[in-house]
Amino acid sequence: MSTRVGRIGIWLVLVVCCLTLAGWEAFAGNWPRFRGPNGTGTAPDLDVPIRWNERENILWKTALPGPGNSSPVVWGDHIFLQSSTPDARERMLLCLSARDGKILWSRTVPGAPFKKLNPRNTHASSTPAADGERVYTIFWDGNGQTVHAYDFKGTPLWTHHLGTFTSQHGAGASPIVYDGRLYINNDQDGSAAVICLDAATGRQLWEAKRPAFRACYSAPFMLERPGEPPVLIVASTAGITAYNPSNGSEVWNFTWSFPGMALRTVGSPLYHQGLVFACAGDGSGLRHMIAVKADGRGDVSKTHLAWENRDKSLLPYVPTILARGGHLYYITDTIGLAVCMEAKTGKVVWSERLEGPVTASPVLIDGKVYAINEAGTVYVFAADPAGFKLLAKNSVDEPVRASPAVADNRLFIRGANHLYCIAKK
Repeated sequence: MSTRVGRIGIWLVLVVCCLTLAGWEAFAGNWPRFRGPNGTGTAPDLDVPIRWNERENILWKTALPGPGNSSPVVWGDHIFLQSSTPDARERMLLCLSARDGKILWSRTVPGAPFKKLNPRNTHASSTPAADGERVYTIFWDGNGQTVHAYDFKGTPLWTHHLGTFTSQHGAGASPIVYDGRLYINNDQDGSAAVICLDAATGRQLWEAKRPAFRACYSAPFMLERPGEPPVLIVASTAGITAYNPSNGSEVWNFTWSFPGMALRTVGSPLYHQGLVFACAGDGSGLRHMIAVKADGRGDVSKTHLAWENRDKSLLPYVPTILARGGHLYYITDTIGLAVCMEAKTGKVVWSERLEGPVTASPVLIDGKVYAINEAGTVYVFAADPAGFKLLAKNSVDEPVRASPAVADNRLFIRGANHLYCIAKK
């Protein structure tokens, strides 16, 4: 009997170890939304190459059937991203194999060209979100937006119409999924709301109206802190708000005040060491960055601003910032200025001019920042407050405006014509 019990005990230990390892690998192998796990832009991977060329460390590249700024998201062997046909008459959700880049399936919906589209935007700029069971994407047909859900085999599951979308620049907001619910920052010209849908059915669970200015494109994230219930963080021209994810009630709100014209958020907010950071800007070159304490209740506009900066030569607008070890790292849009800043104070530690313009948000991998400019040049530099240190400079030889993804020690870069997989063979 004791021998049998011992064998059962050993078998249970092995099962638990395997399940634990499988769970860790599932986390390490997934980049489930825009900017990866919880929108941080930070990957747990430790073995992504810093150098590559045509002969080395490009595992595969796949031609894409049309343009788009939609970033890739990864779940297991599945890569999802949007494209549109060159004539903008159709929108597509593509599913590719992470192993070899083969297009596994595509689903299309009708669309139409939009005459006022920003030159840097596309008809397929929304990044999907995935949860291992379903993939969710927002298609914009040139007039209205509709959320579509598919299983991983491409079977359509449900749709939810969000209504007409109004903006001089076109659409591009990305959904996030958390604990069986889908959250969308549906911010546009003259209308703004946060919408929560049931991920299984597409049924709307709640809607929270927000003050509307000009369309913002920042994606929300879920703030989880020990001993505190999770809150949904949303940033836009209206400010930064923490919502109860269950019912949409407001936990705290910081109203954004601008000395002149109201600026819009494109890059997404980020949490680090008790502060929520958000950036706003405008095509005129104006910039504004704020750091807000994340422990308030009610209206915290007069009490919780930790610091702010309006230096338009130093701050990003479209690219999202990164955080590591008490410091922020980012790259600016116009000239491609790499910056290291103290998170608690906003004090600039160092800056180094690279080459712009830059639209894609950088990613942080094993203490290294990978920043890509619009020409497709990839700068890899150390996330080190001691000083700027360029580790490598590479190229994918085509324009890049989509933010990259990282999963299973592979870097996925969506160019104007191809999806690249950078990895050691």
